[in-house]
Amino acid sequence: MLRSGRRIVTASWDQTAKVWEAQAGTELFTLTGHDGRVNSAAYSPDGEHIVTASMDQIARIWNADTGQQLMNLTRHSNKVTSAVYSPDGRRIVTASWDQTAKVWDAVTGQELMTLTGHSGLVRFAAFSPDGKWIVTASTDQTARIWDSESGQELFSFKDHKAGLKSASWSSDGKWIVTASWDHTARIWDSESGQEIDTLKGHDSTVNSASYSPDGKRIVTASGGQTSKVWKGGKSGQELFSLQGHND
Repeated sequence: MLRSGRRIVTASWDQTAKVWEAQAGTELFTLTGHDGRVNSAAYSPDGEHIVTASMDQIARIWNADTGQQLMNLTRHSNKVTSAVYSPDGRRIVTASWDQTAKVWDAVTGQELMTLTGHSGLVRFAAFSPDGKWIVTASTDQTARIWDSESGQELFSFKDHKAGLKSASWSSDGKWIVTASWDHTARIWDSESGQEIDTLKGHDSTVNSASYSPDGKRIVTASGGQTSKVWKGGKSGQELFSLQGHND
């Protein structure tokens, strides 16, 4: 969603992304050009651009007001699973099935660095709230923290028993929560790499986990038709389940 809350961008397996007016739900325009399903779509911090990631091995940058395609990020050798901007909007990080993440100049489209070290598909990558670090989540059962300027790997989180689906920062950057095929989410100290708690209770793959803006809650979504809300911070206490989906 645009920071102002006025517009929403969605990504779809129909090979497009769409921009919507948030209050009325009106479709404003469609971003067409990808040759594979679109895995993610995200606004730049200033709301002027959108970046999309696709199974066609390309991330694309678009004008957020007109839907015009501006440039392609084309150096990955396999499917691109996610693409997001840095907090200052100057860089983009992409994650790919080629077992790497890449950092790009958001203005020129130039590749700045490649983050190598994972031995499985990289499902997700994101900058920390201050832009200094990057977290990646992989099917090799690890999440890793990288220096966003040098590309140096700092440490990895290795306690999951199956591949990871996503990783998310708390708004203050102190914590990271990861989601996994092992039916759990885990909370980590982002500075030490220490595991703080394991969120157990789902009976299927945890597809995503993310913090509330104030960091007091975590929400997880599972292939078992259930989402759960947990206490943030160090406790990881389950507060309640959200049930009602049938697929």
